[in-house]
Amino acid sequence: MHESEAERLIERAYEAWAAEDWLAAAGLLEQVLAHFPDAPQSEVWWYDAALAHKFLRNWAKVYELGREAAARAPRGEGDPAHWNLGIAATIQRDWVTARAAWAGFGIELPDGEGEINGRFGPACVRLDTGGEREVVWVDRLCPTRGRVMNVPVTAGRRFGEIVVHDGEPKGERVVDGMTFPVFDELLLFEASELPTLEVMVDAGAAADLEALVRLFVDHGYGAEPASAVEVMCACCSEGTHQQDRTVHAGAQPVALAAPEEEARRLLEQWAGQTAAGRSWKGLTVA
Repeated sequence: MHESEAERLIERAYEAWAAEDWLAAAGLLEQVLAHFPDAPQSEVWWYDAALAHKFLRNWAKVYELGREAAARAPRGEGDPAHWNLGIAATIQRDWVTARAAWAGFGIELPDGEGEINGRFGPACVRLDTGGEREVVWVDRLCPTRGRVMNVPVTAGRRFGEIVVHDGEPKGERVVDGMTFPVFDELLLFEASELPTLEVMVDAGAAADLEALVRLFVDHGYGAEPASAVEVMCACCSEGTHQQDRTVHAGAQPVALAAPEEEARRLLEQWAGQTAAGRSWKGLTVA
């Protein structure tokens, strides 16, 4: 391939990019890179080819091209080539490459080898639910994975599942003066075996519902009163939102994430405690 032909293909590639024809853009860039892998602009071409496949959710190609892009990118300076490779390597479960990519971006990781299970703090993730819009809280295990800490209201989604999220925030949540990013989900990384249940509870005070939530959380399960879930789901669009997690007393449905027999045991324990006006009924699989 002559340089003049390569220039024409690059021009066509970025015309396709402008039209958001990611497959055509990536294919044209890859044609040029097959002949000019180390041209002066190749670092950008490798990155853009990988990014186009990221938009297509073709993670094997993001991984393949991302390795080339990261190999040509500066280390320790926050170059996005390392971040995208970190995502793709995580999805491919190549922990050696993922660790090298996060380090290349400039992120300090917990010591060890293999799967990264650190404490990267809470964040919010907008679930990819095929049209429904729901934002959940996650406990971040690494720069791109988080464990869902709410009981999702979207059918098929579960408390405790692990999701991979993008690196660019698409909004913020403000809770008690602290700001948390909202990321888009890229895929479900690990499903949860905990079923979602629904129960009607009656509580004399908000503190009684809060005690129910704490009881389930302390046993490694989830509980979401409807009053709290409605507030959580009301702020799903991009932008900054002031978060109010206050729950309200009275009769209302509560979503639970726990084995059914364990849920019954904990509900009985909660209802039998000293506070007056606690009751529950109608435990069902959601």
